[in-house]
Amino acid sequence: MRKSEEEKELDIIDKDLYEEIDQEEMYELVQQEKQKLKQKQQEEEKQNKRPFPKWLGWVIAIAMIIQVLAILPQTFSIPAIEFLKTSAALLQNDEVKDYRKAVVVIEGDDNKGTGFAISEDGYILTNHHVIEDQFQLTVAFQEEGLFSGKVIEEYPDIDLALIKVDGDNLPHLKLKELPTDSSVKDVLFIGNPLRFNGIANQGDLIGETQLDSWAKPVYMLEAPVYRGNSGSPVMNSEGEVIAVIFATQRNEQHGKVGLAVPIDYFHQYME
Repeated sequence: MRKSEEEKELDIIDKDLYEEIDQEEMYELVQQEKQKLKQKQQEEEKQNKRPFPKWLGWVIAIAMIIQVLAILPQTFSIPAIEFLKTSAALLQNDEVKDYRKAVVVIEGDDNKGTGFAISEDGYILTNHHVIEDQFQLTVAFQEEGLFSGKVIEEYPDIDLALIKVDGDNLPHLKLKELPTDSSVKDVLFIGNPLRFNGIANQGDLIGETQLDSWAKPVYMLEAPVYRGNSGSPVMNSEGEVIAVIFATQRNEQHGKVGLAVPIDYFHQYME
């Protein structure tokens, strides 16, 4: 018996990479941020001859807690926001900084995701579900600014889409031409998770999984993947794009994993 479309969607637990946060996680995150602030204040007091005003410390603490609470509805299981620390460390590398310039924010009428330029004249690759049913698209580069985007190709069966913006000499990423092994250590991916933009992170490709709703297997990614990472390029050590993140899944063997479309599938469509 063939599965209904609703049943097929159950293969993917989270197509826009989102989960709710519970009260215990919320409390833990706030407490960790307060502890970090306390440690920072103690370090500043040691460095400065004049004592750090307590009233100013409380003002900063309250401001930080408000900021944390503001993003919590779109956040889950981020102990002390470790992925921000990892991103800051990775972006010390000049090559990673250059890769980041080619990664864009894509915003529609009621949707936001990630994409990345694949040519200097403005071709952008992203997920199909990022642009689906969006009548207007804005594409934001880190340095080049805002562009109006137009969808020129759609590949819904592999959840990819091609957007075009009018631009010249735009930063772009290189796509790997040859097939990639499904197990690769220390892959890099850059995206716009939660309310942050241009976040770099690392993980491992740990094999393939076959979704009932897909004709071909997709990669599993053991990495911190969150809402907004849809459309993030996954790169090897040479900086070549080998896959595009599109969802998460709870795998029986590996637990929660990211799912990524092999870039080979895009090449096949282009051919």
